[in-house]
Amino acid sequence: MDHGEESLKRHKKLKGKIGIYSKMGVNSLEDLSVFYTPGVAAVSREIAKDKDKIWDYSMRNNSVAVITDGSAVLGLGNIGPEAAQPVMAGKALLFKEFAGIDAYPLCLDTQETAEIIMICRSLAPSFGGINLEDISAPRCFEIENALQDLGIPVMHDDQHGTAIVVLAGLINASKVVGKSLEKCKIVVNGLGAAGTATARMISEFTGYRANILLVDSQGLVCSRSKISGYKKQICKTVGISKLSGGLADAVRGADIFIGLSAPHVLTKEMVRSMNSNAIVFAMANPVPEIEPEEALDAGAAIVATGRSDFPNQVNNVLAFPGIFRGALDAKATKITEKMKLAATMALAGATGKATANRILPQPLEKQVVKKIARAVKDAAIKSGVIRKC
Repeated sequence: MDHGEESLKRHKKLKGKIGIYSKMGVNSLEDLSVFYTPGVAAVSREIAKDKDKIWDYSMRNNSVAVITDGSAVLGLGNIGPEAAQPVMAGKALLFKEFAGIDAYPLCLDTQETAEIIMICRSLAPSFGGINLEDISAPRCFEIENALQDLGIPVMHDDQHGTAIVVLAGLINASKVVGKSLEKCKIVVNGLGAAGTATARMISEFTGYRANILLVDSQGLVCSRSKISGYKKQICKTVGISKLSGGLADAVRGADIFIGLSAPHVLTKEMVRSMNSNAIVFAMANPVPEIEPEEALDAGAAIVATGRSDFPNQVNNVLAFPGIFRGALDAKATKITEKMKLAATMALAGATGKATANRILPQPLEKQVVKKIARAVKDAAIKSGVIRKC
């Protein structure tokens, strides 16, 4: 099947893939009077007296806004809010299908950081959480950080959803090949939102003991004298090695390659230069950094991609529905590092006995959401980041 052609056909026929459906019918004047005027005025008066009662009387406690500016959509780049809408609608569909959460795609016609922050603040009273999506770095870092005081969970999924799934996969993959992450040489290729968050989370998980090399399109980052502000910061946090050169220099003798970058930048020769029992996460989508069969032929022990038509798909749908389900169930006011780590460990554990071709559950194994949600909820409660109402 040509998935692109089929997607075009179905989207055109259905006019998109989500809609709003009522929880009750309006079949009589009595129904109209209860759910609209005059009855609804009583609900509004209650909330006006105590705005926290919105959590009792509205859809807010089970709703998430999926917000983008269309600046970094999939591997397509800065394609704008209109072209981003089908992707955000897909995210909303997955929230509903996997976690029972009502999610609403909101594509903003601005890429001004301050304006996006202001819009999110203005929208916050209508939603129980905000999932930031496909916003380019470094603005995504500033926007997410600025919204942590809203009193509802706000998470940029491209950063943290990716980092959680990658780390869960690495925990299992390292067990399969008999290596310790703390002692591994790890190359992270691509320092956008996903690469930066992934490098930081692995570093924190290993107690800053893993040897992590950061590479962008110009080569190894931390040895360069002129690098941008957020890359300079991640080098202070993560970048232990001062090795210079390109990707080929970085992967030589490496145990793990994590690609969040561009198609076909990793060659078979580079994989052959890695340590034995190498782990390759080639997650550029839809075309990976190296084709899985090429990486395996070159000696990689485990290969993961972002695609569903290969084993070991690294897919954010394994994380974000359960994270927000748990956060909403806990009445969390934010998503903390402990909640993210709880999600990581729950996902790694939900895999069962890991093998070279199964280091993560399949995305359609919906019981994974329940396990992650329970772990995230417990972590939120233990951390005390919960509403009192």
